Amino acid sequence: MRESWTGDLIGKMHNSEIRLKELAEVSHLSTAYVCMILNGKRNPPDARERLESAFEQIVSTRNKHTTKPVQ
Repeated sequence: MRESWTGDLIGKMHNSEIRLKELAEVSHLSTAYVCMILNGKRNPPDARERLESAFEQIVSTRNKHTTKPVQ
């Protein structure tokens, strides 16, 4: 059964245009394994922390690249 945090993360990924492959790369997991976690097929103890951290890292990196310098 899928946990509520996975649905929340999937929604945030959609809104931020973050792909599953990108989340998998940053979290150092395979795309297939991340898919299993998000679909409730696997539930490793550190999954939530690891995937949410990877998501935040991607968002932070994107914000650094899109922020224009103040003149």
